[in-house]
Amino acid sequence: MPINDEALDVLFRNARTHRHWQDKPVSPALLMAIYDLVRWGPTSGNCCPARIVFVVSNQAKERLKPHLDAGNVTKTMSAPATAIIGYDLGFARYLPILAPQNPGAIEDYERDPDLARTTAFRNGSLEGGYFILAARALGLDCGPMSGFDNEGVDREFFAGTAVKSNFLCNLGYGDPSHLRPRAARLGFDEACRLV
Repeated sequence: MPINDEALDVLFRNARTHRHWQDKPVSPALLMAIYDLVRWGPTSGNCCPARIVFVVSNQAKERLKPHLDAGNVTKTMSAPATAIIGYDLGFARYLPILAPQNPGAIEDYERDPDLARTTAFRNGSLEGGYFILAARALGLDCGPMSGFDNEGVDREFFAGTAVKSNFLCNLGYGDPSHLRPRAARLGFDEACRLV
């Protein structure tokens, strides 16, 4: 059954990218609930390569700050939480649990690192989209962004792992008084074709 218009408004039509935040914390339980929804979204071969670091403490924010572009510092430091959405190049090690029906998959990815990289990035990005929708569905506002030093963030938060950062997503309860006018979107005929 389709979801109702009110839910579609929350997820898409009325949802906005926030840059200013209310002084209201986001609980660890709510952050865990986001991931509990994200993990059910489909990925190719159930590879599930997304890895997420929730930056919530002042100490962790100070570690993130030097790697942010100047225009992203204030909005990130004032956000109750920032998620570093990453993708694990070593995702295949979990395939015996996630995809036992495909026992040769680990070897396929080990033989072809380019295939592993493409698979991890594509599916990790897909899970990043699920992340934004899950956060919105649970009542949070999002501020997804690029504009940071990926290599610096990887050294700081993913050292010693095969995880690479993809994008950041500030989370919290946005301050609607600072929203910009809604930007245009392409219409169906401008972005799509029926063939």
